[in-house]
Amino acid sequence: MAPTGRAALLAALGSLPVGILEPSLTGLLAVNGPLALACACDYALAAPVRRLGLTRSGDTSVRLGEPADIQLTITNPTNRPLRADVRDAWPPSSWQPGTETAAARHRLTVPSGERRRLTTRLRPTRRGDHQADRVTIRSYGPLGLFTRQGGHRVPWSVRVLPPFLSRRHLPSKLARLRELDGRTSVLLRGQGTEFDSLREYVPGDDTRSIDWRATARQSSVAVRTWRPERDRHILIVLDSGRTSAGRVGDAPRLDASMDAALLLAALASRAGDRVALLAYDRHVRALVQGKAAGDVLPSLVNALATLEPELVETDARGLTATALRTAPRGALIVLLTSLEAAPVEEGLLPVLPRLTQRHTVLVASVADPHIAQMAAARGTTDAVYDAAAAAQAQAERHRTAEQLTRHGVTVVDATPDNLAPALADAYLSLKAAGRL
Repeated sequence: MAPTGRAALLAALGSLPVGILEPSLTGLLAVNGPLALACACDYALAAPVRRLGLTRSGDTSVRLGEPADIQLTITNPTNRPLRADVRDAWPPSSWQPGTETAAARHRLTVPSGERRRLTTRLRPTRRGDHQADRVTIRSYGPLGLFTRQGGHRVPWSVRVLPPFLSRRHLPSKLARLRELDGRTSVLLRGQGTEFDSLREYVPGDDTRSIDWRATARQSSVAVRTWRPERDRHILIVLDSGRTSAGRVGDAPRLDASMDAALLLAALASRAGDRVALLAYDRHVRALVQGKAAGDVLPSLVNALATLEPELVETDARGLTATALRTAPRGALIVLLTSLEAAPVEEGLLPVLPRLTQRHTVLVASVADPHIAQMAAARGTTDAVYDAAAAAQAQAERHRTAEQLTRHGVTVVDATPDNLAPALADAYLSLKAAGRL
């Protein structure tokens, strides 16, 4: 091929530096001049990647386990059509295993001067903030022989919130709360109840609730009805130390504790109580307080989204001091922590009187359902040994719970699936007994 032919070939490549292409073209020309010319023209006619405009829109938050749709708009300002493969990269935990390739890769064509929108569907497997990574675009020529490739940084963040699976229990707990409010049944008077209304006496009513002054003013016997006091203070304390990192089933203990905390917060705020949340190990990891009833649950969900267990021993004295500073006198302090003997006996029990002197204290813990399965196992030598070990572990938890009970603490020990409704029931029982 004559030198003038090589000059014409280089001219077809337009903006590409001659010094970069000339060595490779020399080899191509020596083999097949027409094929080399076709490849070079194909490369030259591929739309340049760097001049493309990219913007994002879509979801900024999603509950764990639910999909999030992120739109990527690609604008082609060049005078060549864009034929491209696009990879929208996100962290691996943004996808279900094995689905990243299909969800993150797209093929599109954008005519000159136009724009197109792609949708990337995320389905995160972890809580927290997920940041978009690089968008890689491979631009093809009309023959598909050669490509241009480049990347763009297009920032976007999706906050993955706790799933709040226990919200399915909320309607039944609210129905019981309405009963305690005196809407469908009569309450007995207690320390944590306040006068609601008068009604006519019916057989079976407690005679202590008869209002004799009101009875003297009318022809029938009048009795007082009572309802739980409103505007009480509830402080939910999450122990985010090393014991909360232990996995029960497929998730850390902390996740089950958070789910129980959300159900309790939703129920207590509907009951007219003021809810605050504290997450602590050696430092304050999350603090939510002073929120109106309608803002409590969204604030808690947002604060818990990025909370992770810390592999340190929880400072029980620091936790107690922070809780005392946060909660006003007479509050209900709900501590979601472990019932392991060593952390309770060495950490919590020595400082527990400081809490019980000023507040009503409830301790809730996540039990491992596998322990109960092991305790019931029989039939083989290994199964008998497993059952003995499980029985010993259960006995230690029961002893620890009894120690807390002797200090006036209400204890809830339940498996992850049952912890949230059990904690809500304990709260309602305190309401019914007039202790809150």
